[in-house]
Amino acid sequence: MKHSKTYNFFSELSQIVFGIVLASISLKAFLLPNGFLDGGVTGIALLVNRLTGIDISIALVLLSIPFLIIGYYTVSKRIVVKSILSILGLAFLIQFGNYGIITEDKLLISIFGGLSLGAGIGIAIRNGSVLDGSEILGIYLNDKFGLSIGKVILMFNIVLFSITALVISVEIALYSILTYIVTAKVTDLTIEGFEDFIGVTIVSNDYAEIKHAIMTELGVGLTTYKGSKGFGSTGAQQDFDIIHTIINRIDIKKMHRIIEEIDDKAFIIEFDVNNVKGGVLRHYLDKKKGKTLGKI
Repeated sequence: MKHSKTYNFFSELSQIVFGIVLASISLKAFLLPNGFLDGGVTGIALLVNRLTGIDISIALVLLSIPFLIIGYYTVSKRIVVKSILSILGLAFLIQFGNYGIITEDKLLISIFGGLSLGAGIGIAIRNGSVLDGSEILGIYLNDKFGLSIGKVILMFNIVLFSITALVISVEIALYSILTYIVTAKVTDLTIEGFEDFIGVTIVSNDYAEIKHAIMTELGVGLTTYKGSKGFGSTGAQQDFDIIHTIINRIDIKKMHRIIEEIDDKAFIIEFDVNNVKGGVLRHYLDKKKGKTLGKI
């Protein structure tokens, strides 16, 4: 089990580093040299750089701080810590990375710059990290007001690109919108939907301990139903609880770790959930305020 946890840690770390490298290539080899912008906090940092000359790496770190503070009270601290390290890593590569300018064709910049950036963001998210604070803002507003994460990010970027059109140029704004669309689509393809949910069914003899760990460490609601197992019609029967819960895709690796620490032989079924309504759907609960956990 210790070997498995070590392998998972280095697997996540290496994938996050790869995602950061892809994002930095997009910014240094495509977007920055040609004056293009992306959406989210990265786009704001690029806009600030264009208007004030402040170093993009410094702007990215400073602008990410408010979103990371929101994340501290919204998502798990593990995600926040990994996101801080990821953003610092991206800022470092933006500052010191030297990839050269790959192309000056505006259409190619929008497509391949967005593709590389979207893949980098998606890989980071799949491994429990965030390179752009706008996703954390989306999670926070969803938790507080029930707004769709996708709609929050869309409105965020509408404002950003409108400002770009006014203070820089309409052409840059239009190409930046194209870059953002490519980035968003590739991100979705990479992580199979940041806002998507996964249904999880868990069968284990240690169901009571797993149930308690999921509720306390992930903060999600869950449903249990009675099951029994044995060998044939006359075999020994054993009653136990089958656990069913729905979590955000970004937390699936954390759930795997929780279950493996308790029962590494647990039987787990995962399935895509197209639509969810009602109940405690997200783990982003502020336990310090004494919120109670409900059932799905």
